[in-house]
Parts: sequence; structure tokens; C-alpha cells
Amino acid sequence: MAIKKSELYSSLWESCDKLRGAGGMDASQYKDYVLTMLFVKYVSDKYTGDAMSLIEVPQGASFDDMVALKGQPDIGDRINKEILRPLFASNGLEGSLEIVDFNDDEKLGSGKEKVELLSKLIAIFENPALNFKNNRAEDDDVLGDAYEFLMRHFATESGKSKGQFYTPAEVSRILSKVIDVHKADKPSYSAYDPTCGSGSLLLKVAGEAPNGLTLYGQEKDVATKGLAIMNMWLHGYPEASIAGKNTIASPQFKDENGKLKRFDFVVANPPFSIKNWDSGIVPLDDEYNRFRGYGVPPDKNGDYAFLLHIIASLKSTGKGAIILPHGVLFRGNAEAAIRQNIIERKLIKGVIGLPANLFYGTGIPACIIVIDKEDTDSRKGIFMMDASKGFIKDGNKNRLREQDIHQIVDVFNTQTTVEKYARFVSFDEIEKNEYNLNIPRYIDTQEAEDIQDLNAHLNGGIPDLDIDGLQRFWEVYPTLKSHLFSRFRALPAGRQESYSQLNVASSDIKSAIYEHPEFTAYSDELALVFDSWKTKIYEDLQGINEHTAPKKLEKQISEALLHEYNGKPLVNPYAMYQHFMDYWNDMMKDDVYLLAEDGWVATTKRVLEKNSKGKEVDKGWTCDLIPKQLVIDNYLADEQQALNDLISTLETKQAEITSYNEEHAGEEGLLADATNDKGTITKTTLTNYLKSIKGDKSEKEAYDLGNKMLTAFAKEATLKKQIKVAEKELDELTLKQYGLLTEAEVRTLVVDKKWLASIRAVLQSEIDSISQRLTGRIKELAERYENSLQQLTEQAKTAEYKIASHLAKMGLVWN
Repeated sequence: MAIKKSELYSSLWESCDKLRGAGGMDASQYKDYVLTMLFVKYVSDKYTGDAMSLIEVPQGASFDDMVALKGQPDIGDRINKEILRPLFASNGLEGSLEIVDFNDDEKLGSGKEKVELLSKLIAIFENPALNFKNNRAEDDDVLGDAYEFLMRHFATESGKSKGQFYTPAEVSRILSKVIDVHKADKPSYSAYDPTCGSGSLLLKVAGEAPNGLTLYGQEKDVATKGLAIMNMWLHGYPEASIAGKNTIASPQFKDENGKLKRFDFVVANPPFSIKNWDSGIVPLDDEYNRFRGYGVPPDKNGDYAFLLHIIASLKSTGKGAIILPHGVLFRGNAEAAIRQNIIERKLIKGVIGLPANLFYGTGIPACIIVIDKEDTDSRKGIFMMDASKGFIKDGNKNRLREQDIHQIVDVFNTQTTVEKYARFVSFDEIEKNEYNLNIPRYIDTQEAEDIQDLNAHLNGGIPDLDIDGLQRFWEVYPTLKSHLFSRFRALPAGRQESYSQLNVASSDIKSAIYEHPEFTAYSDELALVFDSWKTKIYEDLQGINEHTAPKKLEKQISEALLHEYNGKPLVNPYAMYQHFMDYWNDMMKDDVYLLAEDGWVATTKRVLEKNSKGKEVDKGWTCDLIPKQLVIDNYLADEQQALNDLISTLETKQAEITSYNEEHAGEEGLLADATNDKGTITKTTLTNYLKSIKGDKSEKEAYDLGNKMLTAFAKEATLKKQIKVAEKELDELTLKQYGLLTEAEVRTLVVDKKWLASIRAVLQSEIDSISQRLTGRIKELAERYENSLQQLTEQAKTAEYKIASHLAKMGLVWN
């Protein structure tokens, strides 16, 4: 039976992290061992014995050979010499991938400690679920997700100064989608990353091309460069060219004339604002002419050096995207001159402002600058976007949500003006701003202030200005406004036209809105939108089989949902999309992988957990695909109701016992002497007490009361036994029912009862929040202006008079 992917990745990380803790190694170092192991495992599973493969796994250098070394006293030395070096040498990578030493006593310990650490590390990757023999890396199945999961966690754990090897996947996806990579229909199109790190950004770009790309990357850190090479192999790009050395001082990709090689696409996430960027070169005499005509960046800030390198590395129709700190948009002096020269050449297609604290190496806000050399003659300006407010907190970092990514890409690629978010800015306007590209100069993201109306506070009424602020609701519910509001007549003539009064009591606002025919009609219309989406994707869900590519399915059905809700008034289609993606990632993705691998069967399994002594304990059974309660609700509802009735009766009886305790266990209570040290009556203390007063006529009332309570205790015990038996019987019946489920029943339970019911419920919660916002705002306005100053004054006078009258009756009178 297939294991859930999320459980596999979590288990893999937990095992690796626990082992790292035992060895005391820094995460930024330990990642190299884990990812090297993942690499050996993958190429062994995928290419051993394949004579036609581009990758050769030499005899004696496979993962199975590594497994045979477990427990050997010289395990570390033999991994180096017998596994890694032959594997790398056979593929022309000798010297390129020796990023870790498996015989390093300083990092791994010595003697028995090292043997145990490496043996356990190998054992982690022996997990049967980590089998890449049939893995399709292009669908990012087990391998790609496992690699991404590990890299994100290692970056998180590596600390501020050591996490720069990884660009968050969400940001990488944006860069790859805003430079038209999807139009590159031949693998001969080239993509280049001059500061490629572990290669994740470059691979995201390749993933957007329908038939792949020819990849080039340069990374000066030797260990990180090795990770990039392994990453290329792991994702089906063994022919990618990954070079070392410093890109600015020594670019490694050149044409036959010794000039910079030019590429169709260039992306980069260079280190922010590095000092001494020009070490090893004289910028004014740069042999590649990267700075000629633009200017030389300041010595202490190399941001523009990387941007100019990218511009020089693009073909005449090339497109690029680079992540840089916000300062490049507005800093002065030398950088201002460079910026002006770039703008005047019309090379910048757009600027996208990102949230702060997205990256692992820094917390400062960054932006994406999109370069496009094509159509510069006809370009009239720069598309500016402020996407800084769209994110979710993820531990101590911020993370872009699926809806944020999709909206950024959609708005940018369609160049759509969105208020307080994005607009096209002409070069004339930029020139008037002295070529300063600071986003707030062009996009005002400030929310409108909720102004208090002094006149309304003094004289009453709700300002029409506030009511008109709900115009988007009135456009959908055109007569609801007049149903809720009318002219405020208490104001002097000539002032009434600016103020309204509520026609219903504040407590009735919700029902007045929810019961209005226009509100119910639009709710029904939105329900039909869901039904339309369901109709379009239902056969795809029912048709999941071993040929299903889960990520392609996800994209198909999520895009269909976004399309259905797009353009619907009051509804944010990206919020609906996010709800679906949350459910997909939390639940549905695992289910689809299980179905693709195991078919439409509801397989049950025992839940075995190790106790503190290391012994396995049976904790019952479960089913990953179909929750127990779903089967119970649909097949054993009567048995569940009988159990619920017993539980309800028990709760009533326990409430009765609690009532006895509250009324009669206190110091003055009849059963005060039947309590324990905590002042509570228990069955034992009560039984002993009744024995002590049996036959004592003076204690008859207490004796009778105690017997009633004892009867309640007995009934409680009986009910608990009955519930235990009923729960066991229901559990056994449920397990039996799983075995009776037909394939058709499994399909119905999974698709209709689980997936679609859950998605409908979560989307409905978003729709409900729309009406809650309307209701909440009207209530807020009603309460804000409920009492005018005159009414408050009169209420104060009335209260003062009442108090004075009461004091007078008490003989307290003063002037």
C-alpha cells in the first residue's frame, strides 16, 4: 500500500533532523550529506543496469552497495572511495561533486559514533516508499517534492547567514512565469542563472517550458555548486552546464569569440548589496563591456553589477528577471545614473514589489525587476506592482500564498490596472519623478480612513458617505439599500440629504439582510457557480487512475474553479482559489497520489506506535483514503445514533451527580461528611458514609439523599460500560463495512462525500464572510451614531434626576 506523501516527507525530515541533532552538526552542513544520499539513492534506482542512460552507475557503486557497508568500521572511507568517487568519475564529474567527506571525524564523530551515524542515515533512505524506479521527475512526484521539502527545511534551520543557497519556491515560480518561458516550445531555448545556488530557481524556469530548456548556471560556492549539479540530475537535466567561480569577476559562459554567451532567458537571486563586488576586475576596462554606457556601481554595493551582467547576457529578444533589494529602485548617486540609463533604453518591462522577510538570507523587502529586450521600440512605460501585502506568516518568515502567486502573475502578464495594487506608468511620468522607481510614488496602497462624522454624533443620523462606501454591495442588492435606510428627518431642512436612518432595529439587521429576496437570489446564483464547476471537473475526478499526473490534475481543476468565480461580484476569485489549494495541499493531494498508485480501494491499516520502552503498541486501525466517520455516517447511522443516545444519557446522569455535589457537598450540605480531601463526593466516600449512618434515624434525610446519589453513580458506571461495548461494536462493524465497499461506493464516498462536500463547505464559508462584512459594517455604523449628543444629554439628565431622588429619600440633599 502506498504511503501518504506528506507523511513520507515529514518522516524523512524528522529522521534526518533527529540524526543531525545527535551528531551536533549545523543544518547548512548536514544538508550536504542528506542530499548526497538522496542523489545516490535516486540515480541507483533510476539508472542502474540501463545501458541507454546518460548516467552510468558503476558496478559496486550503487545505493545497495552503500547499504552493505552499514555497521562496517571503515564505512565512511569506503563510501568515499567505493561509492561516490567511482560514481562521479564515471559521469565526468570527478572533483565537481565531492562536496562532503563521509569520513570527516570532526563533523561525523569518530569510531563507533561515526559508524552508527552513517548507518542510520543510510537506513532512512531504505524506506520502501522512497523508490524512484518508476518515478517521473517531470511530474515532481516523490523526488521533486522530497527535495523541495528538505531544501526549505534546511534553509529555515541554517540561520540568517547560511540560508542563501535556496530561493523560496513561491518566488521562483513568479520569476519563471513573468518572462514568457511558456512560449519556448523547443529545448534548444536557453536559460541562465549567474548566481544559481542549488539550482532551484533555474529548474522552476525549465518547468514552465513545454519541452524543457538548455540550462546554464554559475555558482561560486563549491559545495552549493555541487548541490546544483545533483539537483539538475535529480530533475532530469544531467546535461545542464553548472560552472564555478565568481560570475562578475570571471564569467564562465562565453561564445566562440570570447564574448559573453547570450541566452533567451536569465533569472537570478544574487546576494543582496555585496561589498567589493569588483574584486578581480577594473569595471571601466571590463573586457565584456557590461558597464559601458550605463555606469559603474558603487564599490560597497554590487546590486546593479548583477543587473547589468544580466542585461549583457541576454539575446536581443531575451527576457530576464532578477530579485534585488528595494533600494535599487530609489538610491541616488552612481546608482541613480545607472537606473536612468537602463530606463531610457526601455529595457525594464516591470517592477514587482514583494513582501518583506521572504528570503532566508535576509529580512529586508525585495522586488523583482523584469527585463525585456524585445519590443523596446514600442514600449511606452513600466508596469508597476505593489504585492507587498499579500502573504502568510510561516514560522519566523513570511510566505507567499497560492493566491498571491497567481494574482501577481495574472495581473503582470495581462498588464491589468488594479486599484492600490498595479498600474502601467508612462516614461513621461517616470521622467518627471527623476527616474525614481520607488513603488509608493506610483501606487497608493493606503487604506481610506474611517472618518467619524461630528455632525452625526451631535445631531444623529448615519452619514450617506459611509453608506455609499458599500456601493459594491448595493450594485448586487439594488433595493436592499432602500429597505434598510431612509432619509433622516430629524435634521434641519437642507441637511437631510446627507444623512440617513436605519429602518430596522440594530438587532434585526442580520435577518433583514439574509431574508431579503435579492440576497437569497444571489446566494442561489453563487451556489450554481459551484455546481457548474463540479459538472466540468467531475469526470476528471472520477477518472483518476495509474496514468493520472496529480499536479496536472490539480492545475486543471483549480484553474477551472478560478475561471468560474472570476468576474462574480463581491467574490474574490483568488480567495476561492486559495481555499481550494489549501484543501488540495492538506488532504486531496495525498488522496490523489494514493488513488493513482493503489486504485479505488479503501485499504485499512493498523496504527502501531512505540511506547517509551520502544515496544510497539497497537492503537487500533485507520484508513488514509476514507475517514471512519464518513463510512459510519453513510452506512451505520442507526448504530451511531444509538451510541450518541447512550452518551447523551451519560452526560445527563453526570450533570445530575455534579448537581448533587454542588448542592450538598459544602460545609452546610447534607452530605458534607461524604466528601474526600478535595471536597468532592465520590462513590467510595459516599458508600463508606452511608454505612456509618445506616439505621441512624436522625440522619434519615441524608441517608435517603445519599442512596439516590449512589443510584446515580451506579447508573453512570453502567452507562460507561454500555458505551464502551457500543463503541467496540461500532468500530468492528465499521471495519467490516470497509471490506464490503465496492469500487463505485469508494468513488462516491471519496469524490462526492469527502472532496466535493468539503470544498463546497469551505467555499461557502468565504461567501458567508461577504455577507458578514456587510452586516458587520452596518451594525458598526448604527452603533456609532445610535445616540446624538442631545439624546445623551437627556439621558444624563434623566439619570441625574433619578440618582438625586434616591439620595433625597435617604436624606442626602445638597445644592
